[in-house]
Amino acid sequence: TDSNQKIYHVSLYPLGTAAAPEQELLCIFGTGDFGRSLGQRLLHSGYRVVYGSRRPHSCGPLPQGAQAMSHEAAAQLASLVFLCIHREHYDFLETLTPQLQGKVLVDVSNNPKKNLYPEANAECLQRLIPGAHVVKAFNTLSAWALQNGPSDANRQVYLCGNGAEAKQAVAEVATKLGFAALDKGSLSAAKELEDFPLQLFPEWRMPLYVAVGLTALIFVYVVIRDVVYAFVEQGKDNSFRIMVSLANKVFPIVSLIMLSLCYLPGVIAGFIQLYRGTKYRRFPDWLDRWMLCRKQLGLIALGFAFLHMVYTLIIPIRYYVRFRLSANTISQIRENRTSVFDTTTAWRTDSYYSIGILGFSLFLLLGITSLPSVSNALSWREFSFIQSKLGYLTVFFCTLHTYLYGWSGFLRPYKWYMPPAYMLSLVLPSVLIVLKLLLLLPCVDRSLTRIRQGWERTDMQDGSEKPLLT
Repeated sequence: TDSNQKIYHVSLYPLGTAAAPEQELLCIFGTGDFGRSLGQRLLHSGYRVVYGSRRPHSCGPLPQGAQAMSHEAAAQLASLVFLCIHREHYDFLETLTPQLQGKVLVDVSNNPKKNLYPEANAECLQRLIPGAHVVKAFNTLSAWALQNGPSDANRQVYLCGNGAEAKQAVAEVATKLGFAALDKGSLSAAKELEDFPLQLFPEWRMPLYVAVGLTALIFVYVVIRDVVYAFVEQGKDNSFRIMVSLANKVFPIVSLIMLSLCYLPGVIAGFIQLYRGTKYRRFPDWLDRWMLCRKQLGLIALGFAFLHMVYTLIIPIRYYVRFRLSANTISQIRENRTSVFDTTTAWRTDSYYSIGILGFSLFLLLGITSLPSVSNALSWREFSFIQSKLGYLTVFFCTLHTYLYGWSGFLRPYKWYMPPAYMLSLVLPSVLIVLKLLLLLPCVDRSLTRIRQGWERTDMQDGSEKPLLT
């Protein structure tokens, strides 16, 4: 075969009658952490590995079974070469142009920041060695992922290149290493692949912005209402309440609002489909982006709910609470009076805590099933039941928990015409529950189900419907 073709060794003899086929030899330029981890993974997967190094006799410890030699000698032995070196060290490759002609060069490099160079590293490499087949791949993996094998977050190897046979050869290596190869097209996509590892939680940005914005707004609101008001109107210093009491007001409010934001786009999408009479038209871009970050919104909401639970557990050991209890007890002893047990208050508090525990338990179930290792073990119907049916039940329990917390406080006078913060948190989930109940009405649910099964409302005056042929 030509030197640029992948070589397969297949035995045509029965087992035991011929020698085993020789293992394929792959070359790696670079003996850093990534190069050593890649070599170790290749060796464990049945390949032979040779390293090309400037100092083959003093390049440090290599994986057992691999050998090191000069770049020129190593390049001549293999038809596929991994370049585990930085772009600033590409210059020496021009001297190896004769040895690299027709070879598959796998560029795994990344840059420290975006737009550092006018062209992608892989495109620069192709320009330096035009006779080689450059493929951009493996740059989205870490040395740790190569050493420990593919995990949920590192299962895919993205690759791009101008040669179909070269990409196929790299894809076969990735598959043999236990990864799933995903072709991103020609080498012009290398810039996108090189920018991918530089992104910091791209899917979490909008949810984090929402969480930070809500937290700041609500925190300022409760400080004005509970601290500034008490200081101005009553001359009391309640600033000590900022650390625990006010924080324990902010966390559940943000959690409930973000949980509602997690399910509100699905309800809005249902009404849009009912209005349009079809499911085959795209949603607005803002709704698409909103729906794509629902998982992140839910997980952040769970984090705030967990903080609320922890802060609630430390209430009995707070100095302020213990002081109030002891002062109230001493006052009752001095006045020779006792408090009468209020059954209504007991029912209210027990219901408040019980509903809160149930809501948080369902919240935890939603968070656990969103983990890839758990969701992959569920069927689509099971996953949909938990995330949809139990999700709305979680919203209901958490909203009811807040209503029980407020109890008769809705009718009390407001401070500076500012209602309690928990009342603000009830607006969105209450609207969500009402809208969802409207969609669950038999006549509405039947129409929405038919639309989602492929039926469309036609423009005919008789209002007839017809299924789409797909």
